Amino acid sequence: MIEGLQLRHHNADEARGILDQLVDLYLQVYAGGGEFYSEDRYRRQLDLHMQRTGWELVTATVDGALVGYIYGFPLPPQTRWWEGIHEPVPPGFTEEDGKRTFALSELLVHPARRRQGIARALHDELVGSRAEPRTTLLARPDNVAAQTAYRSWGWNKISELQPSWENAPVFDVLILAPAKEAPNPRTGRQ
Repeated sequence: MIEGLQLRHHNADEARGILDQLVDLYLQVYAGGGEFYSEDRYRRQLDLHMQRTGWELVTATVDGALVGYIYGFPLPPQTRWWEGIHEPVPPGFTEEDGKRTFALSELLVHPARRRQGIARALHDELVGSRAEPRTTLLARPDNVAAQTAYRSWGWNKISELQPSWENAPVFDVLILAPAKEAPNPRTGRQ
C-alpha cells in the first residue's frame, strides 16, 4: 500500500462539496476517450446517480490530493441498470428488490498513481462495507488492465450490455457474488 493513502466514505451531500474534483479526475482518466466520456455527460450521470438511495463514494487521497475514487448504489426494484443486456442470462438474474445488488458505477485512479494498490484498496473498502449479497459493474471489454484486475479479485463475466445512453459502448457485465450466485465459468450458469 502506498504511504500516506487515506480512504474516506462520503454520502451524496458530502460528495457535492468535491464534485469539481471528481469530474476533473474523471476527465484526466478518460482523456481522449471520445464523446461518451465528456464532462457534460459525466456531470449528468453523477447528478442522477447521487440521487439514488444508498449512493456511496469512497475517495483515495495522498497528502490531501485526490488520486482515485469508487462509487455505487443499490439497484432498486424498477432499475434500468439491466436495460440492453444481451441474452441469455441466468433465470431471475435481472430481478431486483433494492437489497440484492450493489452496482459499482465508477472505479478510477489517476494515471500517475496506477499499479500502486489504490484501485484494490478502494474496491475492497467499498465492496467490503456493503450488505448486498452481490455486486455488479460494467467494464469495457478492451480495458485489459481493468478486466485482469477484476478477474483476479473474483469477478465473473455474465453477459454483455449496451446501455441506451448516447454514444455508449458495449460493456461486459461482471458480477461478484457468493458461490451460490456466481456462474460456473465453463457453462455460464449458476
